Amino acid sequence: MLMLVTSDNLVQMFFGWEGVGLASYLLIGFWFKKPSANAAAIKAFVVNRVGDFGFSLGIFALFMLTGSVVFADIFASLDGFADARFIFLGYEVHALTTIAVLLFIGAMGKSAQLFLHTWLPDAMEGPTPVSALIHAATMVTAGVFLMARMSPILELAPGAMTLIMVIGGATAFFAASVGLVQNDIKRVIAYSTCSQLGYMFVAIGASAYGAAIFHLFTHAFFKALLFLGAGSVIHAMSDEQDMRKMGGLSKMIPLTYVMMMVGTLALTGFPYTAGFFSKDMIIEAAFATHNSMGSFGFLMTVVAAFMTSFYSWRLVFMTFHGTPRADEKVMSHVHESPAVMWVRWPFWLWVPLLPVSCSRNISLAMIALISGQGLLLPPMVM
Repeated sequence: MLMLVTSDNLVQMFFGWEGVGLASYLLIGFWFKKPSANAAAIKAFVVNRVGDFGFSLGIFALFMLTGSVVFADIFASLDGFADARFIFLGYEVHALTTIAVLLFIGAMGKSAQLFLHTWLPDAMEGPTPVSALIHAATMVTAGVFLMARMSPILELAPGAMTLIMVIGGATAFFAASVGLVQNDIKRVIAYSTCSQLGYMFVAIGASAYGAAIFHLFTHAFFKALLFLGAGSVIHAMSDEQDMRKMGGLSKMIPLTYVMMMVGTLALTGFPYTAGFFSKDMIIEAAFATHNSMGSFGFLMTVVAAFMTSFYSWRLVFMTFHGTPRADEKVMSHVHESPAVMWVRWPFWLWVPLLPVSCSRNISLAMIALISGQGLLLPPMVM
């Protein structure tokens, strides 16, 4: 991941990109004796190869057009290729739009966007800390980072921006609707990740790269908090993941309950949490585009926000409230996680509750430090 985000050229980024995919494959298949874990790991690997094929074609096309794979050289020469065209699959097409679409196909695979999202829910076969890592900080965020890193190209490819807006909005809506009916606690959070990634791509499609990176940063923290909290619940319930067999846990594992509540508040966009501001910035950016695709993105993200709130609170109430629905034997062994597990939770807790100006500035400063001048971040008024 460090190679991916610190690279100054597309070839090095591609090596880091593939390394992230390989590491994720090995982590998802951690329980290698389980057939379901092996199948999930292979599925993630194969589906991502589809996206990587598009990414590699985009790199070759960009090299053919500009003669370089170094970001600084590519971005410096873009003005001269704004109207360039070439032959692709027998058709004369706008060069930068085609390149942007190919790069986006790579991002679709890594970030589990609609049509290439099928690997993400099955990735829950890995250990819960693996789920927290993959869904918060590494694999799924790589696609968003790629699109933000290549923002100067996207600004000259309005057709590709429209496609990104449509796919992002559709993914946010679709994944949230599927999350409404899931009963596995980890799969609910997995579909939540897919939906939130859709929000980030809506921001990319609206040229709100700062909002996309801000939401990526805040989402990473509260989603890791939710996954680790879910792991604590599963541990307390003797490896049970079905929420229909839980209930009444708030008094038995109060620390886990508090951590899950904080993560849920940030995910649902409760006022004055960081998630509220980052999600609101994306919805506002989609509305401010003042075109039909922007209106589509705005509608999808608003509806998805309502569904996000529903499935998030459904998870909390089914897990922590009501009467216990598990066997008496299981309930008799419910206990709070040991200190070695919960001592790390405060690290994930501070960003969702941090004053938004601080967390936004930290996220943008970090990404600017990594990306140099390659990341186009239009000013935004809070």
